[in-house]
Amino acid sequence: MTASTQAISDAGVSIWLDDLSRTRIESGNLEELIKNDNVVGVTTNPSIFQKALSQVGPYDAQLKELGKVDVETAIRELTTTDVRNACDIFKPVAEASDYVNGRVSIEVDPRLAHETEATEKQAEELWAKVDRKNAMIKIPATLEGLPAITATLAKGISVNVTLIFSLERYEQVIDAFIEGIAQAAENGHDLEHIASVASFFVSRVDTAVDKQLEEIGSLEAKGLLGKAAVANARLAYELFEKKFAEDPRWADLEAKGAKKQRPLWASTGTKNAAYSDVKYVDELVAKDVVNTMPEKTLIAVADHGDATIGITGNYDEAHDIMNDLAEVGVNFKDVTDKLEADGVAAFIKSWDSVLTDVQSGIDRVNA
Repeated sequence: MTASTQAISDAGVSIWLDDLSRTRIESGNLEELIKNDNVVGVTTNPSIFQKALSQVGPYDAQLKELGKVDVETAIRELTTTDVRNACDIFKPVAEASDYVNGRVSIEVDPRLAHETEATEKQAEELWAKVDRKNAMIKIPATLEGLPAITATLAKGISVNVTLIFSLERYEQVIDAFIEGIAQAAENGHDLEHIASVASFFVSRVDTAVDKQLEEIGSLEAKGLLGKAAVANARLAYELFEKKFAEDPRWADLEAKGAKKQRPLWASTGTKNAAYSDVKYVDELVAKDVVNTMPEKTLIAVADHGDATIGITGNYDEAHDIMNDLAEVGVNFKDVTDKLEADGVAAFIKSWDSVLTDVQSGIDRVNA
């Protein structure tokens, strides 16, 4: 293990890789990251699968075996195979952590982001198709996604809630989680192995807010560049601590073996070259969190990550930053609403590319 990744892990951060592909699995690279870089989980999304499935070669054997199936079936088979195989690689990690870690996420079709019942149905289908206890089904935190999150957890299915940008939506996600676990208990499910994370997006917030601050152009505005995303995430962690400490429902569920829904820092690759390449890792170190990193960020963290900055003790400063942003003219709700809409749209665009690339693969191997 590298000293940096070990120190961050020791501070309470679970390092997950934000990437998966057939090549990464079959080359042994995923096992190497577990062994050498403290990687204890994997997340995927439509953009990640778009990158993986656009490659000519790695998926051809399975496509040939599937034959001239429809493209939707082919995508389901290809992606669930990768996730199932990754789950098998992470099984020892899952067992050693009592299924807190060792998780591999797969997302429902992003075109269903505003369809509650269809999301719930596909979440159940994906869970059954992957058929591994250490899988997680990703559901976006749209208003329509919230009841689907509760319903999916109520069936004993582990859920990764994605595309969270605002504190208001995050609180709704926690409430949906607690209600889902309560229903799972009523339904007789073993709460100990139901896991959930709340994927709170980080760097995209700075990209959006910094653009507005540059347009405002005042000294006060420019003094806030690069501060919004970390402040927002730190306040999310404050909310996490408060909600699970004070919600009377949670104490009873925890006594029955339920595990907290952990915050997961997503979009942690630095997009602005003027900022540290480990900014969204170092500044968000805390107990009971996940940081899912693209490989480039993981390499940087392994080289020069610093676990000593962290979150705790910075809440007052974070509140001040959010107040200052409002004073210079940034409407943060407008920012986060747009980020959610743009996030869904980007994943749908990636999924459209997946459909095209996989159809090309089907045609190629069956020519």
